[in-house]
Amino acid sequence: MAVLDRSSLESSPLADLHVIASELGLDSFRRLRKAELIDAILARQGGDSGTPAAAEPDESAEAPGSATAEAEATGDSDAEERRPRRRSRRRGGRGRGRAAEPDGGAQAEASGNAEPDGEAREGATVGGTVELLSGGSGFVRVSPPEPSDDDVYISAAQVRRCELVSGDVVSGPVRPPRRSERYPSLVRIDTINGTPADEVAAGTRYEDLPCTFATERLALGTEDPTVRAIEWLTPFGKGSRVTIVGATRSGKTEALRRLAAALAAQDGLEVVLVLSGTRPEETPEWQSVSLTPAAAASFAASPETQGQAVERAVEQARRVAARGGDALVLIDTLGGLSTPSARKVLSSARNIVDGGSLTIIATADEPVGGETTVIALDARLASTSRYPAIDLAASGTLRPELLVGEAGAEAIAKARAEALGG
Repeated sequence: MAVLDRSSLESSPLADLHVIASELGLDSFRRLRKAELIDAILARQGGDSGTPAAAEPDESAEAPGSATAEAEATGDSDAEERRPRRRSRRRGGRGRGRAAEPDGGAQAEASGNAEPDGEAREGATVGGTVELLSGGSGFVRVSPPEPSDDDVYISAAQVRRCELVSGDVVSGPVRPPRRSERYPSLVRIDTINGTPADEVAAGTRYEDLPCTFATERLALGTEDPTVRAIEWLTPFGKGSRVTIVGATRSGKTEALRRLAAALAAQDGLEVVLVLSGTRPEETPEWQSVSLTPAAAASFAASPETQGQAVERAVEQARRVAARGGDALVLIDTLGGLSTPSARKVLSSARNIVDGGSLTIIATADEPVGGETTVIALDARLASTSRYPAIDLAASGTLRPELLVGEAGAEAIAKARAEALGG
């Protein structure tokens, strides 16, 4: 993004300023008034408020389907240098937001507007596999899994409206790229996995899907003593809500990392990792379990930013479960979120009747509420390297007999009784 001067920012609508602030990574920018937001943008980009810009701001960084989006999808660092400058700005009416409604244009969406329906120029129909990007938009890969110049851009608004997930097969008409874009864009989504998009959109809301307690246990199959203790004494399954709780330095992150190593090898389970409120030094350590964080926000980020990082990942996992797949989200940690936000995140986990499942395993300072499994760690045991450092008295699974049978549930109850000296 080119450096913008104060006069250019002051003449821009608030929606454009929000896009710029998002690109610059400003926290809580939607709470700022326009003048305050302009000051924050200038401070972040190091611009001089008194120096006029030499040329019109290059806004193609905001344009979905542009070379910037290409770089995000393909890792091509040269794409930024190849992108053409945008010479004009087009605005139109706001889109109506129907599931299969034409997306009025990538640049228009970036400023919060869409072109009038009549201006969308439809071309050939394309079909392919969806690959989502970290920012919420995506591409239709016509020759999956490899990217190609024939791929078609899907806006974040279309992804949200049609609740797309990576791997969905979609089709719809395409419009050619505009001056600031490298890729053509999908005008609308006609079908999703062979079903008309409006029928998919009219389906039951995720919150209204019937669910039941977890009945299919997630067998971890590892010799790690901590993971084995968790597997047998605090079992969980597809659709469980799990928190790993304990005081500082009780080993919550390490326990989650060991669980992740076992879960990442599960067939048919889409595992997503979110780091929220963690130390920056901890991020590289996750490479040992071959999981790249879908989102990351350090402990210095605001609670709002941390919550958004978690909610984006959970939202995608909800779509997987709603389509009949099995998703699992690992979160380290819920500690930086407010209690209502943490409960909202945890409540998304469920075992859908005759459908998919969403399992959430998160670290937290203490139980959030609504868990089906709590794994409590003892900081005293961990400080002396006595593993597994599980506090059985504070740990437990709701309805364990559904996962391990009546005999297994009795064995867990006996172990708890012995831990309590009963």
